[in-house]
Amino acid sequence: MKNKLCGIGEALIDFIPEVKGQRLKDVPSFTRVAGGAPANVVGAVTKLGIPSKFLTKLGDDPFGDYIVEVLDQAGIDTSNIERDQEGETALAFVSLAADGNRDFKFYRKNSADLRYNVEDIPTDVLDDCGMIHFCSVDLVESPMKQAHKKLIDMAIAQNVKVSFDPNLRFSLWDDLDQLKETVNEFLDYADIIKISDEELEFITGYTDIKDAVPGLLSKRAKYVVYTKGKDGAEVYTKDGVVEASGYTVDVRDTTGAGDSFIGAFLYCLLRDEVEDLNSVSKETLHSYLDFANAYAANTTTKEGALAAMADAQEVEA
Repeated sequence: MKNKLCGIGEALIDFIPEVKGQRLKDVPSFTRVAGGAPANVVGAVTKLGIPSKFLTKLGDDPFGDYIVEVLDQAGIDTSNIERDQEGETALAFVSLAADGNRDFKFYRKNSADLRYNVEDIPTDVLDDCGMIHFCSVDLVESPMKQAHKKLIDMAIAQNVKVSFDPNLRFSLWDDLDQLKETVNEFLDYADIIKISDEELEFITGYTDIKDAVPGLLSKRAKYVVYTKGKDGAEVYTKDGVVEASGYTVDVRDTTGAGDSFIGAFLYCLLRDEVEDLNSVSKETLHSYLDFANAYAANTTTKEGALAAMADAQEVEA
């Protein structure tokens, strides 16, 4: 079956505070968890039952060892993860406000993932894949940006769907105009665009998603998936919009919530082996959105990202 997900981008260590509601400078102790948005998305799909693989480069260091171990335990194919003696595994320190929202400080000046390059991509890596997924953190000028372009070109040539969640991290870019330009460049390649209410105006210039949709759907995109946190999500297609309301839960940590949402949505498409995105009925799209909302809500009831994501049995329960 050609329905695996292939993710590319950063995998890193998130250090999450053991006490919520403090500014980062005041946090006395942290818990280590494996994270990185594209790795989290691949993890969600894998945990739900679709085998997936991940392309990145990690430092040849204990943090890299730990990430590979966690991804292996989640069932992700890590055979394409390169190790690097020159670069280091990236770290992110996160502080959680009382409402579960986050503040980040990244340590990735010499990050190994940015050293992943075109030659590191196996020629047959997409032979069993139905979709690739990526985000914007690793689209800064680097060998990794060129690797993204190569993988996208391979996907389009092989009729493999392309999913893009910008997942903006402003603090990692020296020039926010460059970030906006880069995100808009890569939006043109995507079949599925996931964008949050917090990102909409920066990326598109519009405050209302309905004004932004025509432009977002004017190139390759078949779906614009618009997420609104606890208020649910919407999918815009050339035929209109499908909406699904969110779930009210006791939020402990929002880290990885958006990743688990889009992971669950992509899982539905891969599980049903959807060939033509335009052929999916509105009723089916609603069921996909509802499932993704529930999955993401469940993720926020636990701490961490990948570790907080449910497997198929837990979802059933």
